[in-house]
Amino acid sequence: METSIDNLLQDYKNRTEENLLMQVMQLNADLVSALQKQKANSKLRKLTAFKIAVAVLGMVWIAFLAAIVRGTYFINPYFTVSVTMIIMVNIIAVAVYIKHIVLIQQINLSESIVYAQKKLAELQLSTITITRILFLQMPLWVTCWWNSSWINFGELKFWLIPFPIALAFTLAAIWLFKNISVENSNKKWFKLLFGTPEWTYVVQSMEFIKVIDDFKNEEV
Repeated sequence: METSIDNLLQDYKNRTEENLLMQVMQLNADLVSALQKQKANSKLRKLTAFKIAVAVLGMVWIAFLAAIVRGTYFINPYFTVSVTMIIMVNIIAVAVYIKHIVLIQQINLSESIVYAQKKLAELQLSTITITRILFLQMPLWVTCWWNSSWINFGELKFWLIPFPIALAFTLAAIWLFKNISVENSNKKWFKLLFGTPEWTYVVQSMEFIKVIDDFKNEEV
């Protein structure tokens, strides 16, 4: 009888210790999750502020370029066409930035972590895509300074200086458009180009959420 009671008491003690251990582990998991969510939300708030600032500055920049084109309308067709195309690219960029702001607001870390990861991956891919598009305007900043007299009269200096520069910018823009991708995100030139809050805040948020996901997977 005494042995049976001792066994029951020992079993109760073991269960109590197991429950206490489980409670400690759950508390630890909750603390890790809350801390990582707090860090991720902080980065997303900063990213939102950054996107809003860039979108506003982009609108001002577009208005400025539009005013210049209107004031010099067809005085120099190369300038007019080039700057008009630059304006179009920047309009697309501002629209995408506004889309990014809406997308960030849809991320709710208190709900599904998988959904948050999906939205952040979408934001990351969209950031890469619009950056690729923005680089396509590089040669336009060269052609906008071209002059009809250089080409019409076949001046040698046009073929020795402006044309090679425009060609080099075009090739560089095409190369960047093809090579800017998530797969190349670990390369030095990529990190140099994307060493801005726009990219780092997204990556850091994804890392914070991944910690939560990994911790939950370890528990399972």
